[in-house]
Amino acid sequence: MFRRLCVLILAAAPVVSFAAASKEMQELQRDVALLQEQVRQLQQSQDKQLAAITALVEQAVDAANRANTSVAVIQNGFQQSVSQQESKVVAPVVGLSTRMESMSNNFVTLQQSVADLTGLVVKLQSQMTDLSNAMKVMQAPAPAPPPGAGASPAAAAGSGDPCPGYSKDLYDDATRDRQGGKFDISLQEFGKFLRCFSSSDLAPIAQYFIGTIHFAQGDYPTSLEDFDAVLEKYSDNGKTPGALFYKGETLVKMGRKTDAQKEYRELIVRFPKDNLAAQACSRLTDLGYRCPVPPAHAAPPAKRRTSAK
Repeated sequence: MFRRLCVLILAAAPVVSFAAASKEMQELQRDVALLQEQVRQLQQSQDKQLAAITALVEQAVDAANRANTSVAVIQNGFQQSVSQQESKVVAPVVGLSTRMESMSNNFVTLQQSVADLTGLVVKLQSQMTDLSNAMKVMQAPAPAPPPGAGASPAAAAGSGDPCPGYSKDLYDDATRDRQGGKFDISLQEFGKFLRCFSSSDLAPIAQYFIGTIHFAQGDYPTSLEDFDAVLEKYSDNGKTPGALFYKGETLVKMGRKTDAQKEYRELIVRFPKDNLAAQACSRLTDLGYRCPVPPAHAAPPAKRRTSAK
């Protein structure tokens, strides 16, 4: 009897393990499908933009061909006028003046066409940069929680929704929903995490991800407040460089380029070895500013200022 019981237990163990593995596989497949859909949408957007550029280039080429034809006609007429100059002086000079004016107009038209094409290419590059930044925000992996992340929960002020017993569970749920594209749900979960575990080591990271979600949704005034909260409420942490960079990006979107360049400069000076420092330098160049030279020994960071609303 005992042997039969042992055999039954051993036979049931793989079934339980298989069921758990199957559930995890389904969640993984769901996440992969969402990521593939985002990549597909990005590819479609790029295809449309590249098609628009191709059409504009073809238009520019046609304009250049027409200009070349006009120049050839003018040159031919000019040569004929020179051959008749010995017998007729006034008429060839008037004809030459008219043809030269026509050639000048054609060159002006060609220059305008090239200038328009250059402007469209610059605009497309800016759109591609914005799209790339948005994809980086949505695809950024969640950082590993530091030791002591499971701080004791505090009751949410003015809220009837009770706090969970362990902070990491709520943080992991919010992170998983953010990576899965469920931004509204993720915002609620990160907000609840900050109310319940404001002293946790993960609090500045949660506040940073709230800002990136608002940035990706185009809510720039709110994302500016979120990144200011990361910089003002918490001491320097792993997300301080990211908060400085995306605060600059947010200010650019709001048309406040002068304020944005200050954030980029602070990032380069305070965190010259961070990966985002090079991107901040590139953004300064795009805005028409020079990149600062980081000091040999960075001074202690000054007290953060509150952005003017």
